Amino acid sequence: MNMPRFSLPSSPRFHFRRTLAAILLAALTVSSPAGAATPGGAELPRARAVPGGVAIIELGASPVPPQAALDGVPVLVLEDGGRWRAVAGLRLDIEPGTHELVVRREAGAETRQSFVVAPARYAEQRLKVAPGKVDLSAEDLARYERERDHLALVAATRSDMLPGTLRMLQPTPGRRSSSFGLRRIFNGQPRNPHSGMDIAAPAGAPVVAAGAGRVIDSGDYFFNGGTVWLDHGSGLLTMYCHLSAIDVKPGDVVAAGQRIGAVGASGRVTGPHLHWSVSLNRAMVDPALFLDESGAGGR
Repeated sequence: MNMPRFSLPSSPRFHFRRTLAAILLAALTVSSPAGAATPGGAELPRARAVPGGVAIIELGASPVPPQAALDGVPVLVLEDGGRWRAVAGLRLDIEPGTHELVVRREAGAETRQSFVVAPARYAEQRLKVAPGKVDLSAEDLARYERERDHLALVAATRSDMLPGTLRMLQPTPGRRSSSFGLRRIFNGQPRNPHSGMDIAAPAGAPVVAAGAGRVIDSGDYFFNGGTVWLDHGSGLLTMYCHLSAIDVKPGDVVAAGQRIGAVGASGRVTGPHLHWSVSLNRAMVDPALFLDESGAGGR
């Protein structure tokens, strides 16, 4: 999905307004356990503490699971061999440097644990295009704004279930055709960096769930076209865009590798492909860090 190609001059971000998030969290968040172990320990994503990456922060041993939060957002905490680890998604716009994870331990004691976010350099493209290719009509702008608020609600979802694993299947076979973090600059105006992975695949090719989860949203959106969102638990979500068919509905529980739709060219795109995003604690992060390289889905 190349949303920056058609983004607004004001470069709207897939962000969450603090006031909106405070209201939505009460409606959408199911109280999650402070931290929990998964049977046998979850396979973790590859750690890369850069903007758009994942930081894995050691929290030490404790008989009681700690809680952790980054910038006020709860972070996934998992147990492995009697020790606890925080697995934190890092927003693309996070500043490199030292950051603090707020950790609450037994009896409510609160500590702050520092970790370093290294800089990362993502590719840029400078393009000159006709203004009509990037500017939205009043009608399209109104639709986009309505959908943006709804999608912010969806993306703030946090359930109390735990992911069985943090390694995933590629949702459809194909070449990765657009890099995560790519920033396009149209007519001198920078657009938002690419917040997912584009996979080149023919229209109609099956799209499968990257991991086991629950469908929390599906529909047809202006930029994203046919879209499915899955909740994998504790702030880990995946999004599948530009679908030509959707085979699931909100509330459905799906297994890893189960078909959820088909590749298409719906929404604002120039050709068929799958845009796949991974969100962790409300940060869009590089899906490649989660890929199970044993093979792609697509049965």
